[in-house]
Amino acid sequence: MLSYQHIYHAGNLADVQKHALLASVLDYLTRKDKPLTYLETHSGRGLYKLDAVEAVRTGEAEAGIRRVQQANWFDVDHPLERAIRAVQQRHGAEAYPGSPLIAASLLRDQDSLHFAELHPQEHSSLAMAMSPYGAKVYRQDGYEVAQSLLPPTPRRGVMLIDPSYEVKSEYDRLPGIIGKLHRKWNVGVLALWYPILTDDRHGAMISALKSQNFPKNLCHEVSFAPVREGHRMVGSGMFIINAPFGLEGEMAHLTTLFKKLRA
Repeated sequence: MLSYQHIYHAGNLADVQKHALLASVLDYLTRKDKPLTYLETHSGRGLYKLDAVEAVRTGEAEAGIRRVQQANWFDVDHPLERAIRAVQQRHGAEAYPGSPLIAASLLRDQDSLHFAELHPQEHSSLAMAMSPYGAKVYRQDGYEVAQSLLPPTPRRGVMLIDPSYEVKSEYDRLPGIIGKLHRKWNVGVLALWYPILTDDRHGAMISALKSQNFPKNLCHEVSFAPVREGHRMVGSGMFIINAPFGLEGEMAHLTTLFKKLRA
């Protein structure tokens, strides 16, 4: 299915969690002067404008990144704040980076970037947003792109798996897909984002992932109030394989911050 467009949800609280952890992972890996590979299976358009009609209509950015920044959750040196600042300097004060631009803002010329996006309009926007960074952008199924590229060169690196979950079977498929990806790239950091819905449909998926005993795996979940009446998403999670040193501290910090929202 190709109906999902993230502009309606860009900058929401789920993005805050996902992007803060992703930025922290990339910040840690770039402390070594060794090149790395960054891949995404479901990239979206890369660049969003929070004053767009779609974003304003849902109010998710207002309840998310705007609220978070007003509360000074992250200091100016936090890698997520650095990425947002870099994107706004290039694209204006209402710009918000999706994960592709967060990665491009934090990575270096020596690093390799690969982004897959199947939606035709989203792919076109993504290609335009990523053109200054020398990234490779694919209009293909993201899992097929990942399988074809692994193991990548350089072998160090990160893959973000961030599907829309439009199809319920995605939850059933992902443990097997991630198992195959890890076997082909056992040194890569694999990061899976997932929504937490009122029906708890993610639970079996996470149990299946944990049962595979991946190395250095961390699972982080946060909860938040539905952004509007009838909205089924009440939290979000990240499952990370080969998690870098120190990421547990960032997770604990985020947990504390999100709990304050519900106080």
